[in-house]
Amino acid sequence: MKYTSLGRTGLPVSRICLGTMTFGNQCDEAQSHAILNKAHENGISFIDTADMYPASGPDAVGNTEEIIGRWMQGKRDDVVVATKFWGPMGKQPWQRGASRRHIVDAVDGSLRRLDTDVIDLYQVHFPDMSTPVDETLQALDDLISQGKVHYIGCSNYPAWLLARTLGRSEVLGTARFDSVQPRYNLLFRQFERDLFELAGYDDVAVIPYNPLAGGMLTGKHQRQGPEEGTRFTLAGGQGDRYLERYWNDQLHDAVDAIRPLAAEAGISMAQLAIAWVLANPVVTSPIVGATKPEQLDDAVAAVDTTLDADLMAALDEITDRFRVSDADR
Repeated sequence: MKYTSLGRTGLPVSRICLGTMTFGNQCDEAQSHAILNKAHENGISFIDTADMYPASGPDAVGNTEEIIGRWMQGKRDDVVVATKFWGPMGKQPWQRGASRRHIVDAVDGSLRRLDTDVIDLYQVHFPDMSTPVDETLQALDDLISQGKVHYIGCSNYPAWLLARTLGRSEVLGTARFDSVQPRYNLLFRQFERDLFELAGYDDVAVIPYNPLAGGMLTGKHQRQGPEEGTRFTLAGGQGDRYLERYWNDQLHDAVDAIRPLAAEAGISMAQLAIAWVLANPVVTSPIVGATKPEQLDDAVAAVDTTLDADLMAALDEITDRFRVSDADR
């Protein structure tokens, strides 16, 4: 496994980050621990989760962090742990978002469930437009001063909001966001137009999720319908969200065009898709999830896979149109 710095910080992280949203939902605890063991054995030491995972209903909230916490016993020094807050953690209106009140409650909850004294990277899961940026930054800065958090970051922030937040942290003299988590893959490239340029200019780590487009870029799904047990068939709205994102003829056509390119290169579609994400110089570590340990083999192999210029050009020709949203066309 190769390592790189988390943006401008001195923290080395593995070039693959293990995503854990399947833990406690698609994977029971035994299977989740098997996936964590597989990652650990292959040098994937960067783990990403969220307090609201596995996002399968209010009764399951926090289960993913608890599963990881139990696995980390005796291994905490071997991993870099990232988690996120923002999602609803209770019935009260203040038990969500990025207010100081919620941040103080949320971090203690995550520390308890993860059974650790400190979170390496603490991230705002989504923008909270009802809370001033200054309030969020100052509360997070306090967590660093208290030794509960090492670094802070954000997820799903558009470029304008990340730029605004970076500017406010400079003015306030607080810690700043050192990472951002956008959705990014061959079938969704819109953030190349603005967010990635900002991240490169300000040396913000880019930790993209969905590098396999929810499994579309593995090539396993047929047009007539997704495979059962995959993200596209999950209950509680998750499956519907993935169907809306990726299930259309245009994206199926792209997958069909990519399939022979992977075969010609002698690699799996998943390995090609992750290697393509890794080839972008602003990308720090793509977040790769799994429901079986062996699914991580393609991600590990992708770290040492170099796609030649002709293959990159062919992929760009197929997917360049996905830099622009349908609304912008």
